Amino acid sequence: MVQRQLIPRGIGDPRVLDAMARVPRHEFVPPGIVDYAYDDRPLPLTEGQTISQPYIVALMVESARIGPDDTVLDVGTGSGYAAAVAAELADRVVSIERQPRLAASAAERLERLGYRVEVVEGDGSLGWPDGAPYDAVLAAATGPSVPRAWVEQLAPGGRIVMPIGSPRGAQHLAAFTLDSHGHLREENLGAVSFVPLLGEQAWPVDG
Repeated sequence: MVQRQLIPRGIGDPRVLDAMARVPRHEFVPPGIVDYAYDDRPLPLTEGQTISQPYIVALMVESARIGPDDTVLDVGTGSGYAAAVAAELADRVVSIERQPRLAASAAERLERLGYRVEVVEGDGSLGWPDGAPYDAVLAAATGPSVPRAWVEQLAPGGRIVMPIGSPRGAQHLAAFTLDSHGHLREENLGAVSFVPLLGEQAWPVDG
């Protein structure tokens, strides 16, 4: 996966490549599709969610520039795969999931595999103030814009990597950096397709 999918597509950070190589992706997919765990594509989970393709996960964590002393907020735990990759890179990871069953199964899986990730259940668009400030926020769901709560929970110079756009329309992956004036600077990382970010500061849950 690392040699065939990530390096040829421009992922070059050695720490990110090592993290992607260490995390056993097959542990994070449903049993019936384990044979496809390392394919270059997203895979379905329960509750209408997905596990992102390996390249996108690598691109997001590389763009977030996660350091060994950083605290990371992972929004949309899903199976816990991206949180596990982030945990290989950061000092502390908080992962928030709105679906109770996904949150519970991801917490069990991460603990069983030895990853120190605090999984919490809640509205991801509101972040998790109890764990702030965050050096980086990663989101596995697309929103209309960056939730205000995430910006308020960022440390100085913090980064947010998330897809922006309509669930049924155009989306792009964006990397934001909080500058010294409290403004977000955006870098467009290219077109993507993600499930919607649902919540108070994102797309409405009822529609």
